[in-house]
Amino acid sequence: MQKNCISLRLTQLLLLVAPLVVQAQNAPKAVTPLAVTPQPRQLAYQQLETIAFIHYTVNAFTDKEWGDGTESPKIFNPSELDVKQWVKACKDGGLKQIILTAKHHDGFCLWPSKYTEHSIKNSPYKGGKGDIVKELSEACKEAGIKFGIYLSPWDRHEPAYGTSTYNDYYKNQLRELLTNYGEISEVWMDGAKGENAKNMEYDFEGYRAIIRELQPKAVIFSDAGPDVRWMGNEKGFAGETNWSLLDKSSIGIGQANSPGYKFLNTGQADGKDWLVGECDVSIRPGWFYHASEDSKVKSLEHLLDIYYKSVGRNAVLLLNLPPDRRGLIHENDVERLKEFRTVVTETFRTNLALNKSAKADHFRSKEYLAQNTTDGSSKTFWATEDGVSQAMITIPFGRATTFDRISLAEPIEFGQRVNTFTVEAFVDGKWEFVAKGTTIGYKRLLRIKPVTATQVRMTIGTAGTPLLISEIGIYKASAKDTGVDEFK
Repeated sequence: MQKNCISLRLTQLLLLVAPLVVQAQNAPKAVTPLAVTPQPRQLAYQQLETIAFIHYTVNAFTDKEWGDGTESPKIFNPSELDVKQWVKACKDGGLKQIILTAKHHDGFCLWPSKYTEHSIKNSPYKGGKGDIVKELSEACKEAGIKFGIYLSPWDRHEPAYGTSTYNDYYKNQLRELLTNYGEISEVWMDGAKGENAKNMEYDFEGYRAIIRELQPKAVIFSDAGPDVRWMGNEKGFAGETNWSLLDKSSIGIGQANSPGYKFLNTGQADGKDWLVGECDVSIRPGWFYHASEDSKVKSLEHLLDIYYKSVGRNAVLLLNLPPDRRGLIHENDVERLKEFRTVVTETFRTNLALNKSAKADHFRSKEYLAQNTTDGSSKTFWATEDGVSQAMITIPFGRATTFDRISLAEPIEFGQRVNTFTVEAFVDGKWEFVAKGTTIGYKRLLRIKPVTATQVRMTIGTAGTPLLISEIGIYKASAKDTGVDEFK
């Protein structure tokens, strides 16, 4: 009798424990982020993908690229200035943020700064009552576009420039801009410096402290970040290999043009800091408006090439649109930007891999299956087991499908891991090479010759295991999107 009771109790205990054992076996095997990952503000910034620069100052009226600071404020007299036209052009072009040159090297301020007379308050614009920083800030807010500022450290007008008191002057103007114009999403600063300032050091640490104090959500751009880095050229191109990792302590602001800083374009696989790459380029040859360049707006083909080599290489594209003497973005620029956005939208409208039954030779658990790469959500991802440095994923189309564009993405909130990948297509019963590359990061776009296949597969290797991929997209490009990449 006693043995029967003990046996009954053991059976009951096993019935209670068994579901817990099964549950433990099927529990998600959580993925541990790498040591270096983006801050939330950096991740949100990268998701903007394409943003705008607006270069506007007295240069539009002197036909110069750099003003020398001696220009009279009275020459700044746009006849039809309309910031809403700027915002509409940017929004129609898919640009999700506008950075305004609140002050360029000439020192002329587009807001009525109380720290100088060299500003819009002494211009004919609106009888000296205008404030373009305020006007644009409000127009961006109304349109749902983010707003940023560029306050040039170099000032060719201010008498204090080159002396120990200039940093105070700069900080005072920085506080004006960060206090009086609502939310600032990016503060853009470079290390441009005049010959008369050899013995003066910019207080970048102090500048950043003010930004963090007054606009904690803003990302800060410079050669060395701390949030966003320059890519080492003004052509709009990131490196074919582009890590978001760098050691920012090894970068001197204002020295990035020297040969030793070529790594800005590629990042560093073992970098200790996360710095989003930003590719700056103007839609025209110059950064400021010149009537002689009305016929020299970049071609559609050129803009598309820039897009694939910036956004398509794990960076953000910063495209400059300079207003003319009227105070409007020229019609040629507006039409080309709109054409560019239309073609990009057409190319990436239909994902031929969406909801296809992807299969992989490795997966971590049922929460991290390969099919997460084709579910259309960037919040889910495929992950392999720990210790797996290479894995293969295959996507069947179900029928012969023609494509010529491929999109790959990592869930970068867990870090950047991929350091090699190869793409093949199943054509007429055999696998054929299609493309290859190194890094992926937030997004990698590949342009290939059109291929008709029933399956596509990727062999992917990682620098930091396990392997994580959030999205794979397969597309057929717009008829106007004709570029093809070379794979060496």
